[in-house]
Amino acid sequence: MRTLAIVCTVLLFLALAKLPIGYYTFLRIVITFVSVFIIVEQYKKETVNFWVVAFGIIAILFNPIIPVYLYKKALWMPVDVVTGLVFLIYSFNRK
Repeated sequence: MRTLAIVCTVLLFLALAKLPIGYYTFLRIVITFVSVFIIVEQYKKETVNFWVVAFGIIAILFNPIIPVYLYKKALWMPVDVVTGLVFLIYSFNRK
């Protein structure tokens, strides 16, 4: 799980560069999938905690089925940075 979280962190920080639209679609799919995977893993271990809520919000924000559009890259950049930091902190908080 740590490796997946670090990969997501790298992908989110790469999203700060100017890349084709296909990358951002790929990013939405990966981030949503890993977020849901983390939610399920955390929920199995204990009841609702910070990580379940945080990754639930991330999964909703990045979901590719009913996407949230912010329309400008400048608005997505802080979201990508904060989300990348959440994944990074999660990866280092793993026991």
